[in-house]
This record gives sequence, C-alpha cells and structure tokens, in this order.
Amino acid sequence: MKKVLLTLAMLVTTVGLMAQTKYHDVEANDAKGPVKSIVETVMGQESTTNFTPEGQMQKAEITDMVYDENGYLKSAKVEIQGMKMDVKYTWKNGRVAGNSMDMMGQEMSTTITYNEQGVPTSTTISVAGQLMVSTYTDYQFDDHGNWISRKTAMMGQTVEEKRTITYYE
Repeated sequence: MKKVLLTLAMLVTTVGLMAQTKYHDVEANDAKGPVKSIVETVMGQESTTNFTPEGQMQKAEITDMVYDENGYLKSAKVEIQGMKMDVKYTWKNGRVAGNSMDMMGQEMSTTITYNEQGVPTSTTISVAGQLMVSTYTDYQFDDHGNWISRKTAMMGQTVEEKRTITYYE
C-alpha cells in the first residue's frame, strides 16, 4: 500500500510539473517551477502576478497576450500608469532576451543579460538612443532556486527588490 501511495504521489507531482509547460510566462518573470504567484516589492510598491496551473500569467495590467506555437509570449498590451502600450517579446534559450514598445512616440527596448546559471545580471534600456543600464547583485534564493531578493543599481541608486513566491503543490 505504501508503495502504491508513493507511486501515485510521484505521478501527481510529475503531472503538476508537466502541466505548467504549456505557457512560459513563469520564465518570463525570472522564475521556474510550478509557480502559483509572485508578489514583488520595489521601493514600497507591491505588485502581484498570478499563474494558472498551465503557467499562464494573470495580471490586471497585462491583456491581449499572444503566444507562439510553443507557449512563448510574443506580445501583450501592458498598462502602466494609465498608458496602454503594445509590448513585443524576444526569447533566446528559453529566457526573455528583451522586449520593445512604443512609448509616447519613442521606441523603447530592453535587453537582458544572464550569467551561466540563467540568473539576470543586468538590464539595458534604450530610449531614443539613450542607454540606461541596471545591474543586479546580492541575490538570495528560495528552496526552488528562484530569486527572492536582489539589489539593483540604477542611476547612482541602489534599490532592493524582494519577492514572495508561492507554488502549486
């Protein structure tokens, strides 16, 4: 009986992990595994992103998501401070390589650099030919290998980003 229960538990765990491979929105949010939600806090501002068991992102500010045949997010409409923008995503090796959008008539693009372990080391934002680089340091990780705290250096300031991640069991 114990062996049957153990086998069933292993199957349920495997199916749960497999079910979340339909969409890659968890990876688009710098996470991996059966993530249920991410609550991120930056400079006192809290933002919650929920995920379906299939891995699709659910966030009020993000609508009209378009995916490729492999479940990678190609584009979405994003609302930031009352402005709606079309964002296009690029992927490389299963990670978001960057995105681009038209911001009030100006093309804005973001490029993300990763280390060998797949952890973001910096983000470069380009707006009208001006570059702004944010570097990430002092990472702390949870038991699933997802970052829950990091520091960002941007425009001479250091900001701590914190995340609370819940998982499907």
